[in-house]
Order: sequence, then C-alpha cells, then structure tokens
Amino acid sequence: MSDWIAIGALALVAILIPVSMMVVSWLLRPSVPEQGKRATYESGEVPVGSSRAIKFNIQYYLVALLFVVFDVETVFIIPWTVVYEDAVTEIGLGEALLPMALFLGVLLLGLGWAWRNGAVKWVRSAQVDSQRVSES
Repeated sequence: MSDWIAIGALALVAILIPVSMMVVSWLLRPSVPEQGKRATYESGEVPVGSSRAIKFNIQYYLVALLFVVFDVETVFIIPWTVVYEDAVTEIGLGEALLPMALFLGVLLLGLGWAWRNGAVKWVRSAQVDSQRVSES
C-alpha cells in the first residue's frame, strides 16, 4: 500500500509544480496590452490577407520529415554498434550484420525514391534565378 502512496505523492507533485509555476508567472508578469502583441506572427512574416489564401511551400515539411526519418535511423544504429562486437562473437558475423544491412538498405531505398521524386530538391523561383544571372 505504501508504494501507491508514493506514486500518488509523485503524481501530486508532478501536477502541483507546473500549476504553481503558471499561477506565479501569471501573478508576477507585467500586463501591457498592445496591438502589436496581439498580432499573428510566424516565421518572420507578417500575414497579409486570409489564412486560406496564403500558399506555402510544402518542401520545408518534406525536408523536416526526411530529417526525422534519418534521425530516428541513428537512434537504431547507435545501440547496434555498441553490441556489435559481442553479437559477432556470440552468433556470428552474418547473423549480426544482416539485420542492420537490411535496415540500412531499406532506408537507402527510401532515400533514393525521395531523391528521384524530387523531395530533397529545392524549388527555385524565377526571381532568384534572374538575380543570379544579373550578378554574374
């Protein structure tokens, strides 16, 4: 029963600390309402017009998604490299290397597919290309 009391106390502390910090910051913060503070601001651009009319480049999200995929790859590779030497001595080189080779092969296949479909290729506007021509 005392284990449940400890878990309940931990849960209570986990709730009380963030709530108390928010209450204290709400009480101590300066309140200076200005129109500029209430304006929507994102990515260094002040929005103009309706949010439905703004067209954005999806390329940023594709690159971020690819980054997450290959970042997760390192999370799987690092522990494998730590136990690789022990695995080779216990089960042999082929059985220790084959699963990781297959994993890397699938990832390289996915990268090749993304590269072939233009997911990692930045789209350039005609304005940027014309500035480069005029500078040369």
